[in-house]
Amino acid sequence: MVKIYTKTGDKGGTSLFSGERVSKADPLVDTYGTVDELNSVLGVVRSLHVWKDRLDEILSLLQHELLNLGADFASGKPQAERIKAENIERLESIIDELQNQLPELTGFILPGGHPVAAHLHVARTTCRRAERLGVFAKDEKEIDPVLLQYLNRLADLLFVLARYANQVYEYEDVHWEK
Repeated sequence: MVKIYTKTGDKGGTSLFSGERVSKADPLVDTYGTVDELNSVLGVVRSLHVWKDRLDEILSLLQHELLNLGADFASGKPQAERIKAENIERLESIIDELQNQLPELTGFILPGGHPVAAHLHVARTTCRRAERLGVFAKDEKEIDPVLLQYLNRLADLLFVLARYANQVYEYEDVHWEK
């Protein structure tokens, strides 16, 4: 049996898929670590939403794509191998599909509503942090712009999914009042 511990990171270093050794504080490691955190948040959402329906189907797709996204960041290569423009187009298609089922947004909304929606808002903000970290990492390493575009569009989708979840669970979005 393969042991889960390798002891190679005990002094604060890790390896990219390319074999390059980097600090665990490297912006690239921080980026793919935050993508992993986002995937975990979506796992929590799926554990709360027990219906096998369109929402679960989308969340499952996103979890698989996030593993691919993290792998592309962890590759250390400037060209993404797993996430492509087609992935972004699929996110946009899902956004359009769901927005057509939602009431028009007339103001700002606060994170909240049903627990599934609230956790999707946590996922959205985690995604935005991953995006910011990816931009920071881009300043030091060459990163395929499609990876950052994916994170940007994914955050948009997570916002729409939170509103969609509130609708599915018959909760009102929490509207901001000045």
